[in-house]
Amino acid sequence: MKELSNYILQNENSVYYEVGYSCDNEIVLNLSGDKFFITDARYEIEAKLFTKDCEVIISKDLIKSARKVLKNSKIKTLHFDPSDFTLYSFERLTNNLNIKFKRKPNFSKLKRIIKTKDEIKLISKAMQIGRDGFNRFASFLQDNHSKNEKFLQFKAKEMMSDSGKYDLSFDPIVAINQNSAKPHALPTKTKLHQDDLILVDAGVKYKRYCSDRTCTSSYSKDINFKREQKFSKKEQQKVYDIVLKAQEKAISKARVGMKASKIDKIARDVIEKAGYGKYFVHSTGHGVGLDIHEYPNINSKNDLIIEDNMVFTVEPGIYLPEKFGVRIEDTIVMQNGKAVIL
Repeated sequence: MKELSNYILQNENSVYYEVGYSCDNEIVLNLSGDKFFITDARYEIEAKLFTKDCEVIISKDLIKSARKVLKNSKIKTLHFDPSDFTLYSFERLTNNLNIKFKRKPNFSKLKRIIKTKDEIKLISKAMQIGRDGFNRFASFLQDNHSKNEKFLQFKAKEMMSDSGKYDLSFDPIVAINQNSAKPHALPTKTKLHQDDLILVDAGVKYKRYCSDRTCTSSYSKDINFKREQKFSKKEQQKVYDIVLKAQEKAISKARVGMKASKIDKIARDVIEKAGYGKYFVHSTGHGVGLDIHEYPNINSKNDLIIEDNMVFTVEPGIYLPEKFGVRIEDTIVMQNGKAVIL
């Protein structure tokens, strides 16, 4: 992506990527390489301590201060992401300014689509911490049957975060039997019993970078979240094996230079050939980084060319309404032309 010379940011992760610090009340301006971090007095000490290569401006009215900087800059064009601003704040910002504001949706995410070595290390560390969390949760489940999804989701938060040591990438999904047929299931009072199918989707953050993983398992006293799983019900085993085959094939066949849509097709073809195509209702994957959903999107319509150091999930699924669902997800990085599981 061509580097923009003049732009404004308000999204926290986008701001963090630019200046090394963010908070919940900020505006960052980049004007021909000169950066301004505008925030209020609550964040003055940390902003001056942690921001890099920018001037910190403390203000009671961030929009007013941004307008002042823009007027003094004499620039003619400013790029912005329309999702960053409410209509009210955008109208206040732009009113009677002799500057052309150009829409550039998601330009920060596009800028971050190729991860640096340091970013890959942080995501890899987040994935390792996440795997430890899954193992802790499995150990907890071994000694705690007959608990409902709401309680298990609460415990998943505790286990994944290592009792609050790490932030979560998102609220975990813990879904049993019929509820697992909903890709983003909300927890219910359904209780976990012997041989029940349980789907767990969870991730943690390490130094703000996210992990993301989904495991589907069968409940027993020695439950684990390994990829090899045995189910007592034949249909569950059949569907699980199909999804696992689709996921493993997409990962093994993914190559630099391939279109994102091709990776989606590799996974989707396995599921369609098995007769479950209409039950694979979402894309095969999404980018992961500072945001849990970044670029590239791995779906049937995205012809973006995959490059080395892109990080994304591979997570095919089959969801049978009123029965159960299976999703298997790993986060991978493209390195030396191939996919490597983090």
